[in-house]
Amino acid sequence: MSVLDLSNDAGLVAMGLLTLNILLGLLLSVKYNPVRHWPHRRVNTVRLHNWTGYTALAVAFIHPIILLFDASTKFGVMDLLWPPQAPKQPYQTTIGALAFWILAFVVTTSILRQEWWILSRRTWKTLHLLTYVMFPLYAIHGLLSDPALKDNPIDWLDGEKVLVELCIIVVVVAIGFRVRYQLHKPPPRVHRPKAERKRRHRRSAQARQLPSV
Repeated sequence: MSVLDLSNDAGLVAMGLLTLNILLGLLLSVKYNPVRHWPHRRVNTVRLHNWTGYTALAVAFIHPIILLFDASTKFGVMDLLWPPQAPKQPYQTTIGALAFWILAFVVTTSILRQEWWILSRRTWKTLHLLTYVMFPLYAIHGLLSDPALKDNPIDWLDGEKVLVELCIIVVVVAIGFRVRYQLHKPPPRVHRPKAERKRRHRRSAQARQLPSV
């Protein structure tokens, strides 16, 4: 296995982790209960969601760093910091770099919210929606990049491309189910003050005690 193959494999692992992370996030958004539903046992989905994000960020960071150890790619540190000037596939590399920085930003805001409570929930939730911008960028990067860095025509049936395509399909279908759930979700229960509930209960009791005519 060459250094370039290791970089490609790291990119695919990052794509799989991001797919799993988004799926877990969608489950959390609908308050999925793993005890009541599958797998019918206690699973800390919040921690699992967090750590898939952290791991995806680490693997996505390693993915381009590996290229520095392959002289044939001619990538240098400055090419990773400023990808528009990259020696190979600058457009695809720039899209991947942009996706990485969005992922790093989303993970950082999550840490600020969950560990240090610096951000409000509303602010954090708004920033977290950038995930749905980041994933398409990673998908485009994965689909358009040539694993050999030779600008060969895209083979849509190549094993690596098929894996990326499956990840995209899974995420799109899951988002579709999430939207469908939101559209068919029953309206929230109206909270009635305790005093009002007592008055309604008293009136109901008095009505039952009235003699029939």
